[in-house]
Amino acid sequence: MAGLGARSRSTTTNIQRPERLRWGRGGHSARGREKRRPQTPSNHPKMAAASNVYAFRDARAVPDPVLEPPPAVRVPHPVPLVIDNGSFQARVGWACPGAEPDPRLLFRSVCARSRGAARGGGAQVGNDLGSLEPLRWLLRSPFDRNVPVNLELQELLLDYSFQRLGVASQGCVDHPIILTEAVCNPLYSRQMMSELLFECYGVPKVSYGIDSLYSFYHNKRKNSLSSGLIVSSGYQCTHILPVLKGRLDAKNCKRINLGGSQAAAYLQRLLQLKYPGHLAAITLSRMEEILHEHSYIAEDYVEELQKWRSPEYYENNVHKMQLPFSSKLLGSTLTSEEKQERRQQQLRRLQELNARRREEKLQLDQERLDRLLFVQELLEDGQMDQFHKALVELNMDSPEELQSYIQKLSLSVEQTKQKILQAEVNIEVDVVDTKPETPDLEQLEQTLEDVESMNEFEPLFSEETPEVEKPVTTVQPMFNLAEYHQLFLGTERIRAPEIIFQPSLIGEEQAGIAETIQYVLDRYPKEVQEALVQNVFLTGGNVMYPGMKSRIEKELLEMRPFQSSFQVQVASNPVLDAWYGARDWALEHMNREEGWITRKDYEEKGGEYLKEHSASNIYVPIRVPKQTPRTSEAQASSKAVGASTSNPCEQV
Repeated sequence: MAGLGARSRSTTTNIQRPERLRWGRGGHSARGREKRRPQTPSNHPKMAAASNVYAFRDARAVPDPVLEPPPAVRVPHPVPLVIDNGSFQARVGWACPGAEPDPRLLFRSVCARSRGAARGGGAQVGNDLGSLEPLRWLLRSPFDRNVPVNLELQELLLDYSFQRLGVASQGCVDHPIILTEAVCNPLYSRQMMSELLFECYGVPKVSYGIDSLYSFYHNKRKNSLSSGLIVSSGYQCTHILPVLKGRLDAKNCKRINLGGSQAAAYLQRLLQLKYPGHLAAITLSRMEEILHEHSYIAEDYVEELQKWRSPEYYENNVHKMQLPFSSKLLGSTLTSEEKQERRQQQLRRLQELNARRREEKLQLDQERLDRLLFVQELLEDGQMDQFHKALVELNMDSPEELQSYIQKLSLSVEQTKQKILQAEVNIEVDVVDTKPETPDLEQLEQTLEDVESMNEFEPLFSEETPEVEKPVTTVQPMFNLAEYHQLFLGTERIRAPEIIFQPSLIGEEQAGIAETIQYVLDRYPKEVQEALVQNVFLTGGNVMYPGMKSRIEKELLEMRPFQSSFQVQVASNPVLDAWYGARDWALEHMNREEGWITRKDYEEKGGEYLKEHSASNIYVPIRVPKQTPRTSEAQASSKAVGASTSNPCEQV
């Protein structure tokens, strides 16, 4: 094994990466990209424990205004509209030559509609939602994994895009549309999407492409290899895509149903188990922020866990996330007089409540007693029929039982009246004697003359000493309240993103990225494998963890033959390169017919039809088996009936 260290590796220069992790392909928003802090323990200086405290930003989305499209999008002809339709984030912009280099809209691919609202009405989309946590239970997405299945919600997202971009067309969108779709997108999903675009919006033509292939060709250097192995990891899924001679090999594509969404849910579960007192504060939005700003990929997971066992390493690298809290919870700062007044008010309210209950009880007992006395008068007047009927209604058997109830109720009524009178007297005494007792001045002077020691008259002034300082000393907490509202991120920083390499951490029976890459490579001969590993391309927001490239290189080093070479390249902007690549393709094919599906193609060949191009899926048409004509079926059935009627024995 010592010889492994001499294995030669040829790796590309690490391209400058964007500020921080943003999940692309259904990735996290790139809006407001702040300057990130270096996070890996190997590249940031040692910090004191107090300096490792970070506050949650809890960023809110800003509603997008209605933008005014530039004149270049209409003159001399309508330019294409590029939509990177991700399961987490949509990116929309114009493909104008020499202008609009970035997407104009970046918003979450979710909708929130209050229950009971009319169809299509009362819905909030994208950045209009602001903070997602208050509406988390109302959020709906048109995607299942990374495939759009709910076209009603997809229509809301497209309405939002066209309205905010200021697409001013009379009843239609007269711009060509370039739309990204999932790898090996189901024909039914493409059919519904084409129907929505052509029938609802009346677009002139549409082109479908794969986001990771757009990113691959956007980062391709001139005269570089057209073959490669794409590792695309986003919000819902991770794909391993082999590209041979510039075309996708769809038969050997593999998908792992893990991404940033599962990592955020796993991190939330870890921290909620660790801090059960802060369940409500540990939200998915904050977990996503932790993944973006504080997580990293360990080059060797087991070795990194061993490092975290060291107390010194833990103190230097733990990140403490400060939850919001209020210092008013420290305790009351009321003076003794204010507290005494509050106690008297509470006592007064309690006395009033008890008095009201006694009065209600007295009234009920008095009414029942009057009824029993009325029944007793019937017995004294000799009205036996009415008396026995009243006894049955009272559920009594004899006059003696009636007399016993009358005596008990009379005693209860008298006792209640005495309690009410006593309570009124006590209330009057409390009102008169509201001031605390103070010793008489003459007695105090006589006591001072007789006392010789200073210590003996201290109890006389104990009631007059100010007690303002007592609450301050008694409410001092035994712990730091700010530290109680802190989340200590130790091994959680590497455990959450590790699931894409070890899905078994969350109980998923799937292969990780390394095993899937090995499986895909084993399906090719050695010459093709060598060509693929010379251009391993990482894209998607979930590959932006620090240490991701080093981990892929380590995994390839272990699986490739001795002294073999490979190259690993990371997209210059893993989140937006898919949109940039689609824009480049639109500018190059704006006046060509290659890759565009026109309305005539849609009407003749169906919504699932796809015109292939360098960054598209492979079109596999539906083959419907031919059915026998009904006429032949009828003739065959008539012959069978005739034969059966002519020879009944054969029928038996």
